Amino acid sequence: MTDTFEMDLSIASDVDDEALDIISFKSVDEIERSIVETPFRAIYQTNNFLLPQIKDIVDEERTVNLRPEYQRRSRWTLKQKSLLIESFLLNIPVPPIFLFENEFARYEVMDGQQRLLAIKEFFSGNYKLSSLSVLAPLNGRTYSQLPLRTRRTLERASLSAIVLLKESRSALRESSTQRILELRKFVFERLNTGGKRLNAQEIRNAIFAGPFNEVVVALTRQSRFARIWGIPEYSASFDERDYESPERKANNLYRTMGDCEIALRFFALRRTSLIKGSMRSILDRCMETNLQMSNVEAGQLFSEYEERLALADDLFDQRPFRLSQGDRPPSVSMYDAVMVAIDRLWKDRARIIARKAQVQAAYWAALDTPEKVETFTGRANTSSDVRARIVAMEKIIAAAL
Repeated sequence: MTDTFEMDLSIASDVDDEALDIISFKSVDEIERSIVETPFRAIYQTNNFLLPQIKDIVDEERTVNLRPEYQRRSRWTLKQKSLLIESFLLNIPVPPIFLFENEFARYEVMDGQQRLLAIKEFFSGNYKLSSLSVLAPLNGRTYSQLPLRTRRTLERASLSAIVLLKESRSALRESSTQRILELRKFVFERLNTGGKRLNAQEIRNAIFAGPFNEVVVALTRQSRFARIWGIPEYSASFDERDYESPERKANNLYRTMGDCEIALRFFALRRTSLIKGSMRSILDRCMETNLQMSNVEAGQLFSEYEERLALADDLFDQRPFRLSQGDRPPSVSMYDAVMVAIDRLWKDRARIIARKAQVQAAYWAALDTPEKVETFTGRANTSSDVRARIVAMEKIIAAAL
């Protein structure tokens, strides 16, 4: 069964009687006009899919894109997948998935990726049920190992889908910024900011999609970046195996998009005048400022980042951004200081490498006591602290030249 609706995504709020008394007729007219003239118009339909149909739809990759770039990376555990299957068997309501029709009869998954994958993988025999408490006798069984009546019960179960159609009004400029609110990203943000479902970088990845965000993501896939931050290396073609790599999914930086936030920090901190407010606001502002970037500009930023990271890597013998010469992992706050300092001294890059030993000696001398290390640890993370760390590192490197 399919029903089609039009949904107004304007924001409503309750106003008490006293407040109504002081609202002018002009402001009321403006409010009503804004509701009529400017909101998104989301034209959507609802569908119900039997679970075997879900598997077929997911297998038919030309129909549904399970992995649009704005989707999160983290994956459900075996327990979460199993509990979903148990919910279907017990006829417990499961929240609908949300799809976006980006071409006629071709869809992107805005919300529900994990549910779709869990269904597809179970019907394909890719995992055994685990951690079930109500239907505990089913633990350890794959789909093909279920009793016949249990399989039939599962095959009759359905999952509802809300599909945003192409007829929807697709974009709107936000009144307070230059940000273009694209419908699918706007809805995705609303679906995922009501709780703790997405972290700050996952939300940025979703709502600021474009050439700049693609550069940030692409930089994290480069072999040098992955090695420095201890992320399993990607294949040259970056295919489905990279998404499914158990080692990468277990990596906290990758799973939370912390790697993308690290890459973003360099661009956000390059200009001293933009280092103001909280780090979250600095990073958000950087994404928003670069939202309309062209592909040519994005390509230039990619090259600039790669060159500066290569210099930092070579300068510290493939162990950059450390706070000590032992086996401690790289420090994000030291990464900020070194990368931006190198960027500011870029015209002197040949001398920096030529005097590599002197730069290293000055660097470690600046970290030879706990008190000195404290200035670079990032525990004090106000905008003034960040600016001070960058300036200090710039002076350390410059003095060694």
